[in-house]
Amino acid sequence: MKVTKLINSLKFKQVKPAITSDFDITMLTQDTREVQPGAMFIAVDGYHVDGHKLAPQAVEKGAAIIVAQKRIDVSVPVIYVQNTERAMAILADVFYQAPSQSMRMIGVTGTNGKTTVTHLIEQIYHDQHQATGLIGTMYRKIKDEVLPTNNTTPDAITTQRTLAKMHQANVETVAMEVSSIALDLGRVWGIDFDIAVFTNLTRDHLDFHKTMGNYIHAKSLLFSQLGNKYTADGTSKVAVLNTDDPVGQEFEQYTAAHVLTYGLNSDAMIHAQNVQIFSHGTEFDLVVFGEITHVTMKLIGQFNVYNMLAAFAAAYASGLPKDQIIQSLEKVTGVKCRFQSIPSDTGVRVIVDYSHTPDSLLNALKTIHTFAEKDVYCIIGCGGDRDHGKREQMAKIAVQDSTKPIFTSDNPRTEDPEAILKDMIAGVPDANVPVYVDRREAIQEAVKDAKPGDVILIAGKGHEDYQIIGNTKHHFDDSEEAAKALALKPVLTKN
Repeated sequence: MKVTKLINSLKFKQVKPAITSDFDITMLTQDTREVQPGAMFIAVDGYHVDGHKLAPQAVEKGAAIIVAQKRIDVSVPVIYVQNTERAMAILADVFYQAPSQSMRMIGVTGTNGKTTVTHLIEQIYHDQHQATGLIGTMYRKIKDEVLPTNNTTPDAITTQRTLAKMHQANVETVAMEVSSIALDLGRVWGIDFDIAVFTNLTRDHLDFHKTMGNYIHAKSLLFSQLGNKYTADGTSKVAVLNTDDPVGQEFEQYTAAHVLTYGLNSDAMIHAQNVQIFSHGTEFDLVVFGEITHVTMKLIGQFNVYNMLAAFAAAYASGLPKDQIIQSLEKVTGVKCRFQSIPSDTGVRVIVDYSHTPDSLLNALKTIHTFAEKDVYCIIGCGGDRDHGKREQMAKIAVQDSTKPIFTSDNPRTEDPEAILKDMIAGVPDANVPVYVDRREAIQEAVKDAKPGDVILIAGKGHEDYQIIGNTKHHFDDSEEAAKALALKPVLTKN
């Protein structure tokens, strides 16, 4: 793309020195490792690295022009703007030719459930013989091609680049997790969402947002940014809100879009009633504007009823037939390491789940108690360099809502693992909880100790196949470790 077209997309800027001849920009990047000849390098003042200091390095590697918000001394033209994060969102949308405007974009935000809901949405549209895309915590996915990801919601350039590839692959519908941090940092500026879904809101990310008020405000941006426009052809934007959550009710006032509500409360437009939870699945009556359909799904637990309602409402909002949506949702067996059972003939049931917040941990344990025959183990840790305030809360829930809690390491990062565990123990001073700094040992000891009929919940890391110790990622997969431990246990023989 010609550099003048990109420069003209920025309404307020200074270009020094002035560009006298047009030339092609080959790529956009904020990462010097990616820079290729002809690149436009955007200097972002990040948490760990200030891109302005790396601008000379970008030029050495072939960057043809720099975007900056601080004065820099380089040998190529510089576009000076007030905020390079905002400029990056604008430039990425223009460079990749606004791909989100050519696909159905469904954004999902909330503390818990985003990954499951986006996967359910993907399944629904896949069953409608549509090409689908997915962006989220576990990966980015273009049809059947899986791409790695570093953040739940990537930076603006990565996201727009991904969406452009999806558009080129004729993807019709994209389900995208939208994190509060991404909303706060403007990573989704320029993405034209058609449907925005709110799952729930409980304590999380306070190391970043500092207060619950800031956290709620960040989440609300997805809905307020749906715009202020209506259409006569039924294509207007829709906000899908869980109004069992008071925050969901609050968000109704923050959006001008059409609102579709869901929940277990009968006041919701779409709601579930007569919920029955079993060890093999969940049944309930789905009520859609007064019409009742009985649903039998393979997913377990009340929290998955909410996830199913959210996905159903999103698809229903786009005009898909009710019966076809239900048919898709009833056959879904689950999402990797989201309340996933590890196969075993030992009589011990091991469940791996990404429950890393107090609310999600409590929901997982409550669900287990609906079918557990004997003891419930809870292996739990807390991440380092993250919200310290939830450590005592997680510890209390593990002690109060399981019969055999075990404290261990999660991703300690640059914190001392033993210091994190001391913070957890401080929340339950009267409890005698086994503590293992080594997460592998914690899993092994729990499986070794468990008897037939017991259930072990390994919580907190879910799909992650690594453990961050210091600044290094080490391979570690809860499901793999559980399977190894179960393989050493005697098989339960039936009389």
